[in-house]
Order: sequence, then structure tokens, then C-alpha cells
Amino acid sequence: MISLTDTQKIGMGLTGFGVFFLFFGMILFFDKALLAIGNVLFVAGLAFVIGLERTFRFFFQKHKMKATGFFLGGVFVVLIGWPLIGMIFEIYGFFLLFRGFFPVVIGFIRRVPVLGYLLNLPGIRSFVDKVGESNNMV
Repeated sequence: MISLTDTQKIGMGLTGFGVFFLFFGMILFFDKALLAIGNVLFVAGLAFVIGLERTFRFFFQKHKMKATGFFLGGVFVVLIGWPLIGMIFEIYGFFLLFRGFFPVVIGFIRRVPVLGYLLNLPGIRSFVDKVGESNNMV
């Protein structure tokens, strides 16, 4: 079992609440207040989990500047009141930022009994294989 510091535990809670508020905000037809709260909690939770310095290094690497621009620009657009456009920017930036993690996540999900079966269905398998092929390491 992985031991977490108290700061990392707080970060996990903040990140979880951030994802919850983002999901709930999208379900409620892109409610800008819920999306703004979710964005702030998600980014703050990420900083608590991996630390401020590592968060800065992750977001501001030279080859990730486009992705960071879209992600943080989307957060800003949501905060000023255009939630649909901001979420489109954020989702695009999120996929660019975290695409190096997708092969690891897909490999893990394939070992989970029910989810692994679903990922191996004919229509889904080809899409998942393309996403899981990413040679882009973080």
C-alpha cells in the first residue's frame, strides 16, 4: 500500500471534489459556477498531491506549452462566464497534457475484469488500441 502524507491526502480530496464538481457542472448543462469551482479545486488538488514545484514543471515544459495554454485558457474562459467554449478548450488541453498517461491507464483498465471485457468489444477495441499506442512519454 502506498503511504501518503497529510498534504497529499488533502490534495486527493480536493482533486476528487474538483472532478465531482466538473462532472456535476457538465450534467447540469454547463453550469458556470460549478465548473469554476471544479476547475479551481482540481488544479489546487493537483498542486497539493505532487507539490507546487513539480506542478509548475509539469505544466510549463517547453513541449507542453500548447497543451497548457489550452487547458489554463479554458479554465480562464470558464471563469469569465463562457462555460461551453471553456470546457472544449480544457478537454482538448487535458488530452494533450495527459496523453502520455493513457497507455498506462488503458493497460490497467484492461486487467480489471468487467472493464477489460468492455474494452475488448469489437467497436471499442480498435479505438482503445489507437489511444493506447501513444509513444509520447510524459
